[in-house]
Amino acid sequence: MNFIAYPDRDLLMFGLADQLTSDLSMALRQRDRVTFCVPGGTTPGPVFDILSDVRLEWERVSVLLNDERWVPESHERSNAAQLRRRLLTGRASGAAFVPLYAPTATPEDALPALEASIAPLLPISVLLLGMGADMHTASLFPGADRLQDALAEDAPTVLAMRAPGAAEPRVTLTAPVLAGALNTHILITGQDKRDAIEAAAELPPLKAPVGVVLNDATVHWAP
Repeated sequence: MNFIAYPDRDLLMFGLADQLTSDLSMALRQRDRVTFCVPGGTTPGPVFDILSDVRLEWERVSVLLNDERWVPESHERSNAAQLRRRLLTGRASGAAFVPLYAPTATPEDALPALEASIAPLLPISVLLLGMGADMHTASLFPGADRLQDALAEDAPTVLAMRAPGAAEPRVTLTAPVLAGALNTHILITGQDKRDAIEAAAELPPLKAPVGVVLNDATVHWAP
């Protein structure tokens, strides 16, 4: 784990956006198409705002979420809706968005089609993750119903996940997909999350799922 501490959150957002731009630019020089995988939630919003105006060949970039709540884009809790507002606008509107939601009764009904749409995008070129104070990342929650399956070396690309405290079912990329990314960054803020990620390095993934990516990740943190 490479740990970068920034003096404040504004500098963190600009520094991380600059690093992601550099990684994406390098990937675009090496391949015809690249995959940029990003988290939901509100924390990465300022990074997305900066990236949306960056000069890149966005038409060669496929954007994918780490995970998604099983709600349509019209729902206030949709990660995809936030991504369209904050990242897939301006210059970045030319990127191809690959959703993790489909209008089926349950996420399990959509998994084969979702997996088929994601498989050609792998490995992930540039991966940005968040982490909760419980040491979850994507929708790999401690105590989730399919966590052990998602951590397995032979896990499918995506799994449906239900967890205590999660208001709705989720679809998440699994541990092998996340761990296989070529460039991995984790965005966290606050002392509680710094303590959590330091603890995660010493715990098994069933207790600290973020640990599956820590060895090769750069963690970006500010108070």
